[in-house]
Amino acid sequence: MTRVDSWRKLLSGLAWVLASASVSATTPTEVCTLQDWPQWQDFSQHFITADGRVLAASNAARDSYSEGQSYAMFFALVANDPKAFERIWRWTQQNLMVNGADGLPAWTWGQAADGRWRVLDANAAADADMWFAYALLEAGRIWQREDFQQDGRRLLQAITRHEVVSLPQLGPMVLPGPFGFVQADGSWRLNASYLPLPLLRRFQMEAPQGPWSDIASNTLTLTTASSQKGFAADWTGYRADARRPLQFAADPVTGPIGSYDAIRVYLWAGMTATNDPLAAPLMQALRGMDTALKSQAVPPEFVDLTTGKGRGVGPFGFSAALQPYLTVLGSTDAMTQQVTRSRQMLAQSLTPEMLIKGPPPYYDHVLSLFGLGWTDNRFHFLRNGQVQLKWQTKCSPANTL
Repeated sequence: MTRVDSWRKLLSGLAWVLASASVSATTPTEVCTLQDWPQWQDFSQHFITADGRVLAASNAARDSYSEGQSYAMFFALVANDPKAFERIWRWTQQNLMVNGADGLPAWTWGQAADGRWRVLDANAAADADMWFAYALLEAGRIWQREDFQQDGRRLLQAITRHEVVSLPQLGPMVLPGPFGFVQADGSWRLNASYLPLPLLRRFQMEAPQGPWSDIASNTLTLTTASSQKGFAADWTGYRADARRPLQFAADPVTGPIGSYDAIRVYLWAGMTATNDPLAAPLMQALRGMDTALKSQAVPPEFVDLTTGKGRGVGPFGFSAALQPYLTVLGSTDAMTQQVTRSRQMLAQSLTPEMLIKGPPPYYDHVLSLFGLGWTDNRFHFLRNGQVQLKWQTKCSPANTL
């Protein structure tokens, strides 16, 4: 081989390497665009307006709630849809932040009796506030957006100031909102579905000197004490009594019922990292629903916690929400039944025949995005509370569109 031939061969090889590098450099841009998640695209079409308002209610005005805004931001992160994320957050800031720059978002927005569109209830909802803070912190970390990180930290500080209290004989706990959850007799109303362990772990990581580790432990105490017969409660009453410490009781407003709030307790427990030291005892406290589904195909809509008896047929969102829980427990047959039911009814809810009757059921679609998204491995939570996303295995944050 002549020296010229050698140089030609070398140059040819270099050209191939450069071409390959070029392809590699462009590939992340292709895979880092909005992910093909049909559920998210359907949700965006039917529930999110062009300016970022989430249409949560089924009434004619289709009111919006802070919960819906916060959930949608998390789903946008899972879908790698930063434009939707920012749009939803900006609408929230412009319309729900009426409690001051260092405050919490109002929980209800819609059309008032005078015809104006505005905040209808300025009280905050702690579950939404926590999902806002979590979504912002994680979006800031994953998309490398310091502004989101700063917003998330401010919200976390506001939650700590306005919604975290120290309950006698229990310790730090998150109240469901700043106002309205302390009863006239001095007892408190609590809600375990407002307290996903992955979020508490992420806040613990963000603010290690804060109350979040204790709140996580107290969430297990709350869930264990209130889950009679192994079924989660919607709401729980708590009072301090020196003679009877940690006195949990049926909620004075709703009574001993597990239903539309409680279904999220199973969902969060199932999605908690299995190597979290609180995961196993939390699941053990919630075995009632697993036992029930061994003898019936559909989760009950309501459970009487004093008897463990269910009534009614839970909507398809219940079936979707129970999938992580059933997966962790290894209940394969029940899991298969719930997957089949939720997917079929989710698709049916979007048929022209159903849509002509009205908007799709918001809460069922939310629960399905969580449950089916987790089942389809689009996201999972690590022990420290951070979220691991399916698209991160192929994408560099720098190439995210």
